[in-house]
Amino acid sequence: MKITALTENTSKAGLPFEHGLSLYIRTDTLDILFDSGQTELFAQNAEALGIDLGKIDIAVLSHGHYDHGGGLGRFLELNGAAPVYLSKYAFEPHYRGEEKYIGLDPDLKNSRRLIFTDGVTEIAEGLTLYSCNDREKLLDLGSFGLNTERDGALIPDDFRHEHYLMIEENGKRVLISGCSHKGIVNIVDWFRPDVLVGGFHLSKLEPGEKLRSVAEKLDSYGTFYYTCHCTGERQYGFMKRYMSRLEYISAGESITV
Repeated sequence: MKITALTENTSKAGLPFEHGLSLYIRTDTLDILFDSGQTELFAQNAEALGIDLGKIDIAVLSHGHYDHGGGLGRFLELNGAAPVYLSKYAFEPHYRGEEKYIGLDPDLKNSRRLIFTDGVTEIAEGLTLYSCNDREKLLDLGSFGLNTERDGALIPDDFRHEHYLMIEENGKRVLISGCSHKGIVNIVDWFRPDVLVGGFHLSKLEPGEKLRSVAEKLDSYGTFYYTCHCTGERQYGFMKRYMSRLEYISAGESITV
């Protein structure tokens, strides 16, 4: 399985970058797009890397934030067949604080290409989405100022619109997570994957004892981590001092797992 970052907050391969995430995943049998970044940049970078988005078999949006689904409209234009899997809650209004809208483009909600999920959804053999909305958490760091609108009121987001992609192939269990809003420690504890790829949503957590405890807990599971995006560069550097299996993937870079 080969995973390439089409867009991410950083770039070490000379490609342009943005705050957002988009991954191209090539398994033995399928080409998968996981998230579409903030803008159309993911498509521009895919072209520069020689990746034909028109040949994507399946697309997944990890959750309903603009920096992961902002390029959805462009993907639907470039690819006329691939289904797009996303949570049935993904189009709920989402905000940073009380004023900045950070949700998806509501004009796309009625596209016939969208497949709305909840709970556990098997996409194909060895390919499964999990929402984990009913799972108990070991650690709750809160919503970091992110809110959602329900019944006309803004409330702290519980991230019920987020789900995770488990890929089981060649004896490995590889979990793909966009932002890990439900808590990276909780997610790893729930799944115990061999490999986890995605953001940790820790960029607002200052390096210190709490972040060190998160790093040490993650390291105790035996999972190999490739992180990016909302983990934070300072936080990544700090955590790497306490983790034996942690690497960073930037725009244009590929990993084989």
